[in-house]
Amino acid sequence: MRLTLIFLPSVFISCTVEKEKVTEQQIHVDVPDFNADSAYFFIEKQISFGPRIPNSNPHREAGDYLVSQFQKYGATVTVQEFDALTFDNQKLKLRNVIASFYPAAAKRILLGAHWDTRPFADKDKQNKEALFDGANDGASGVGVLLEIARALSQTEDPPEVGVDIILFDGEDWGEQEGYQGIISTPKGLDSWWCLGSQHWSVNKHRKNYSASYGILLDMVGARRAQFFREGVSMEYAPKIVEKVWSMAKQIGYSDYFVKQNVPAITDDHVYVNQLARIPMINIVQYQAGIGFFGEYHHTQQDNLSLISKETLKAVGATLLHVIYFEQP
Repeated sequence: MRLTLIFLPSVFISCTVEKEKVTEQQIHVDVPDFNADSAYFFIEKQISFGPRIPNSNPHREAGDYLVSQFQKYGATVTVQEFDALTFDNQKLKLRNVIASFYPAAAKRILLGAHWDTRPFADKDKQNKEALFDGANDGASGVGVLLEIARALSQTEDPPEVGVDIILFDGEDWGEQEGYQGIISTPKGLDSWWCLGSQHWSVNKHRKNYSASYGILLDMVGARRAQFFREGVSMEYAPKIVEKVWSMAKQIGYSDYFVKQNVPAITDDHVYVNQLARIPMINIVQYQAGIGFFGEYHHTQQDNLSLISKETLKAVGATLLHVIYFEQP
């Protein structure tokens, strides 16, 4: 896809006020196409392993698949293994997966999502202990990032910045609705949610790693989803929010990216901002009248029938354009 931006840097007016003479500079950038069919396949593939609940076989198998796919696409892959305790006193074996493209580039953009599935559907009206696919809650963001990785691996015109993709583990165990935890959060842990991002933010995969900014994806695949300007994002990285939302508008996706502020939520970007000191925004579904996530959140309704290729395209194409128009 070729996008042309036209800049009008200067206007000269003659002393006789005859005509304005405008100088124009055109910039052509070849942006790889974002294949929504491919992103959809990656979501379907994750679901095929079963719910990606930490300590389960589907979780292990899905994690192995993610690592192998990034390696297939030529990324420098780091697997960060760690243990974490849950609110109900279970010990989880977790791993963050980091894939780096163009490691020699000094300026870097960090893209993130979580890849685990919540172990109970505690918002479900029928069965609050049920397992669910997590098609949107987790798999959609990962699917978009896998497709971006595939696109970067195949392009003959790489961007002028480095790209790091991090898939956080243990984001969605959290606490169970109506359940009183039997232990307090351990020292150094701010919340039972976002275990992977809390760990990575104080134990980065590479010493002194940093990025110019980050973009987190959470629940980015639902039909007719919209993404508003979330509170933590606006507090820590308002310029990045403006960059992303303006790019979405420029390439035709303003119906998805709504320039309206909404409250803050606790998500992985909170800890990347506060602990890792990297300004990170969150692209996360918000539904007027309901709030974040949608009615299917943490229910058995979070399955493949929710997923829209059009929504995936809006998010993925916007990210690729942001990456490719970033100056080194």
